[in-house]
Amino acid sequence: MSSWKKAAKSTQKTHHERHQPESRKHLGILEKKKDYKARARDYQVKQRTLKLLRKRALNKNPDEFYYHMINSKIHDGVHKEKRKRKNYTPEQIQLMETQDLKYIAYKRNIEAKKVDKLQSQLHMIDVANETENQHIFFVDDAEEAKNFDVVKKLDTHPALLSRRTNRPRLSKLNDLKLPDLDRKTLKKIERKKESAYKELQKRIDRERELTIVQQKLEMQRALKDKKVTKPKLVSKETKNSAPIYKWTYERKR
Repeated sequence: MSSWKKAAKSTQKTHHERHQPESRKHLGILEKKKDYKARARDYQVKQRTLKLLRKRALNKNPDEFYYHMINSKIHDGVHKEKRKRKNYTPEQIQLMETQDLKYIAYKRNIEAKKVDKLQSQLHMIDVANETENQHIFFVDDAEEAKNFDVVKKLDTHPALLSRRTNRPRLSKLNDLKLPDLDRKTLKKIERKKESAYKELQKRIDRERELTIVQQKLEMQRALKDKKVTKPKLVSKETKNSAPIYKWTYERKR
């Protein structure tokens, strides 16, 4: 008897859920029982949550106070916790507020050093050579002034007289071994020099912007000092300058 049951069980057909009929195939995959159960369970959980929240809203005391009201604020639609100042001393709070100012000053010093380095490398050659020479030579008498030869005095080539920089002597020119430069190499050198000047201009602009930001932060820090009399506003701040205030003179004891 038991062997017959086992044989009957082994030959039993496994039934599957039917697939989507061809006439309804355009509606998508047919929802199975497991899919329906998951969707129903999710719907019931959401309904219970809404019912609980509705109950809490009805039972809420409008005069109730809780500390999260003052310890958080909404920024761009998102609740964010405020910094708990009770965990910091006034000195620590002042130090944290000055971190931005120190960082700006640090970055400005870096940019200023890079500007000085680029200027020392480039020497502002083009600007210097466009400036007219005003070198004064002193002679002993009128005869020497009449026969004075600038080329002989400077010991250089006549084509280099208009230059204020890179004006070597004839003795050094004879010793120089200059490479043969073609037109392509000269253009490449000119492009490198032009890119170097562009980078220098960017560094100068960035250093100027950081200086303005630093001045604005220093002014904000000075205005927070409640021990001194409130200053008078002379000019408002702009994109290119910090605000200017005038403090009344107070004699120190």
